Amino acid sequence: MQVLMIDGQGGRIGKEVIERIKAEQLPCVVTAVGTNSIATAAMLKGGADRAATGENAVIVNARAADVIIGPIAIVIADALLGEITPQMAVAVGQSPAKKLLIPTGQCNNIVVGANDLSVKTLLAGVIAELKQSL
Repeated sequence: MQVLMIDGQGGRIGKEVIERIKAEQLPCVVTAVGTNSIATAAMLKGGADRAATGENAVIVNARAADVIIGPIAIVIADALLGEITPQMAVAVGQSPAKKLLIPTGQCNNIVVGANDLSVKTLLAGVIAELKQSL
Protein backbone atom coordinates (compact mmCIF):
# COMPACT_ATOMS: atom_id res chain seq x y z
CA MET A 1 0.00 0.00 0.00
CA GLN A 2 1.39 3.37 -1.07
CA VAL A 3 0.49 6.22 1.29
CA LEU A 4 1.21 9.80 0.26
CA MET A 5 1.38 12.32 3.08
CA ILE A 6 1.24 15.93 1.84
CA ASP A 7 1.81 18.85 4.18
CA GLY A 8 3.04 22.42 4.08
CA GLN A 9 4.19 25.23 6.32
CA GLY A 10 6.04 23.53 9.23
CA GLY A 11 4.92 19.98 8.46
CA ARG A 12 3.69 19.37 12.01
CA ILE A 13 0.51 17.53 11.04
CA GLY A 14 2.32 15.38 8.50
CA LYS A 15 5.04 14.49 10.98
CA GLU A 16 2.52 13.48 13.61
CA VAL A 17 0.49 11.34 11.18
CA ILE A 18 3.62 9.55 9.99
CA GLU A 19 4.76 8.93 13.57
CA ARG A 20 1.38 7.34 14.32
CA ILE A 21 1.51 5.17 11.18
CA LYS A 22 4.98 3.95 12.13
CA ALA A 23 4.00 3.39 15.79
CA GLU A 24 1.08 1.21 14.65
CA GLN A 25 3.44 -0.64 12.28
CA LEU A 26 0.92 -0.41 9.47
CA PRO A 27 1.95 -2.31 6.33
CA CYS A 28 2.48 0.61 3.97
CA VAL A 29 5.18 2.68 2.36
CA VAL A 30 4.86 6.32 3.36
CA THR A 31 6.00 8.95 0.88
CA ALA A 32 6.09 12.44 2.33
CA VAL A 33 5.79 15.44 0.04
CA GLY A 34 6.21 18.86 1.53
CA THR A 35 5.18 22.04 -0.17
CA ASN A 36 8.44 23.43 1.20
CA SER A 37 11.70 21.97 2.51
CA ILE A 38 10.86 22.62 6.17
CA ALA A 39 7.68 20.53 5.93
CA THR A 40 9.55 17.78 4.09
CA ALA A 41 12.31 17.70 6.71
CA ALA A 42 9.76 17.47 9.54
CA MET A 43 8.02 14.51 7.89
CA LEU A 44 11.34 12.75 7.34
CA LYS A 45 12.03 13.16 11.07
CA GLY A 46 8.63 11.58 11.66
CA GLY A 47 9.79 8.43 9.89
CA ALA A 48 8.69 8.77 6.25
CA ASP A 49 10.13 6.04 4.04
CA ARG A 50 10.97 8.55 1.32
CA ALA A 51 10.36 12.21 0.67
CA ALA A 52 10.34 14.98 -1.91
CA THR A 53 9.44 18.64 -2.08
CA GLY A 54 7.33 20.80 -4.33
CA GLU A 55 4.63 20.94 -6.93
CA ASN A 56 5.95 18.33 -9.35
CA ALA A 57 6.51 15.87 -6.50
CA VAL A 58 2.84 16.21 -5.52
CA ILE A 59 1.70 15.73 -9.11
CA VAL A 60 3.88 12.65 -9.76
CA ASN A 61 3.26 10.92 -6.43
CA ALA A 62 -0.51 11.55 -6.43
CA ARG A 63 -0.72 9.31 -9.52
CA ALA A 64 0.87 6.34 -7.75
CA ALA A 65 -0.72 6.64 -4.31
CA ASP A 66 -3.36 4.29 -2.93
CA VAL A 67 -4.16 6.71 -0.10
CA ILE A 68 -3.44 10.44 0.15
CA ILE A 69 -3.42 12.07 3.59
CA GLY A 70 -3.18 15.76 4.34
CA PRO A 71 -4.90 18.85 5.62
CA ILE A 72 -8.04 19.71 3.67
CA ALA A 73 -6.08 22.60 2.15
CA ILE A 74 -4.35 20.19 -0.26
CA VAL A 75 -7.48 20.19 -2.43
CA ILE A 76 -7.95 23.98 -2.37
CA ALA A 77 -5.94 26.08 -4.81
CA ASP A 78 -3.89 28.86 -3.18
CA ALA A 79 -4.47 27.51 0.33
CA LEU A 80 -1.80 27.44 3.05
CA LEU A 81 -0.90 31.06 2.29
CA GLY A 82 -0.39 30.19 -1.37
CA GLU A 83 1.71 27.03 -0.88
CA ILE A 84 -0.91 24.87 -2.63
CA THR A 85 -0.80 25.66 -6.32
CA PRO A 86 -3.82 25.06 -8.54
CA GLN A 87 -1.91 22.19 -10.18
CA MET A 88 -1.33 20.52 -6.80
CA ALA A 89 -5.01 20.77 -5.87
CA VAL A 90 -6.03 19.31 -9.25
CA ALA A 91 -3.50 16.47 -8.99
CA VAL A 92 -4.83 15.46 -5.56
CA GLY A 93 -8.46 15.88 -6.61
CA GLN A 94 -8.04 13.83 -9.80
CA SER A 95 -6.01 11.07 -8.18
CA PRO A 96 -7.88 7.77 -7.91
CA ALA A 97 -6.42 7.39 -4.40
CA LYS A 98 -8.61 7.41 -1.33
CA LYS A 99 -8.22 10.83 0.31
CA LEU A 100 -8.09 11.24 4.07
CA LEU A 101 -8.41 14.99 4.59
CA ILE A 102 -7.82 16.58 7.96
CA PRO A 103 -10.11 19.58 8.54
CA THR A 104 -8.03 22.51 9.69
CA GLY A 105 -9.42 26.01 9.96
CA GLN A 106 -6.52 27.85 8.35
CA CYS A 107 -6.79 30.43 5.57
CA ASN A 108 -10.57 30.80 5.87
CA ASN A 109 -11.25 27.18 4.87
CA ILE A 110 -13.51 25.97 7.65
CA VAL A 111 -15.30 22.65 7.85
CA VAL A 112 -18.35 23.34 9.94
CA GLY A 113 -18.57 20.98 12.90
CA ALA A 114 -14.91 20.00 12.87
CA ASN A 115 -13.79 22.96 14.98
CA ASP A 116 -14.94 21.18 18.13
CA LEU A 117 -12.55 18.28 17.56
CA SER A 118 -8.98 18.30 18.83
CA VAL A 119 -6.08 17.58 16.49
CA LYS A 120 -5.44 14.44 18.53
CA THR A 121 -8.98 13.21 17.82
CA LEU A 122 -8.77 14.12 14.13
CA LEU A 123 -5.47 12.26 13.69
CA ALA A 124 -6.82 9.21 15.52
CA GLY A 125 -9.62 9.21 12.95
CA VAL A 126 -7.07 9.31 10.11
CA ILE A 127 -5.29 6.23 11.49
CA ALA A 128 -8.59 4.38 11.97
CA GLU A 129 -9.60 5.11 8.34
CA LEU A 130 -6.17 4.08 7.07
CA LYS A 131 -6.42 0.76 8.95
CA GLN A 132 -9.75 0.09 7.25
CA SER A 133 -8.14 0.75 3.88
CA LEU A 134 -5.41 -1.81 4.48
